[in-house]
Amino acid sequence: MFKFIIICILRLHNWTYKTVSRFAIRAEGGLHPKHRLMNYHAFFVDRILTTDRVLDIGCGNGALAFDLGKKAREVVAVDLSVANIEKAKQLYARENIAYRVADATKDLGREKFDVIVLSNVLEHIENRVMFLKQVQTLAPKILLRVPMIDRDWITLYKKELGVEYRLDPTHFVEYTEESFYKEMQEANLLVESFFIKFGELYA
Repeated sequence: MFKFIIICILRLHNWTYKTVSRFAIRAEGGLHPKHRLMNYHAFFVDRILTTDRVLDIGCGNGALAFDLGKKAREVVAVDLSVANIEKAKQLYARENIAYRVADATKDLGREKFDVIVLSNVLEHIENRVMFLKQVQTLAPKILLRVPMIDRDWITLYKKELGVEYRLDPTHFVEYTEESFYKEMQEANLLVESFFIKFGELYA
């Protein structure tokens, strides 16, 4: 009986979390407040140079690409969603940013960059090791941010009880520090530095 009740409450918790996010975006004028409160753009901007050509994969609405463009020489920002790219062109256009619709697992070509940005993108890709091996031929440096499954106890409890635990149902993975390092090793990538903040790993 109690197990059934807790499962129902956990499902309600998922619904509430998603509903709060939707209304928070509206309250903030279209941009999720996490951009402001977490200040995660700074991680990426602080680690590029003014001479860099940057590839922002999975750019979404363009908010991060716009901040990258304030510093980088050039930014190419790609996203699978036509709607996202149209929104990015409307809201976050800059002369040194090129927004493109592209499937990053297929359509990146052989252009060369100084830095690749993967901000909450890797978890949406099923064949991640293959993808990472492909993109590392395009740039010597990758900056990334991924969600962690052990961000709090309730996430692990949901998984244990068979309740949806992912932050997004399109996630193929949410990481532990150990599984992240294992995947980077399989992709032949050296992790120079990392830190964990707000249940996300930055590397």
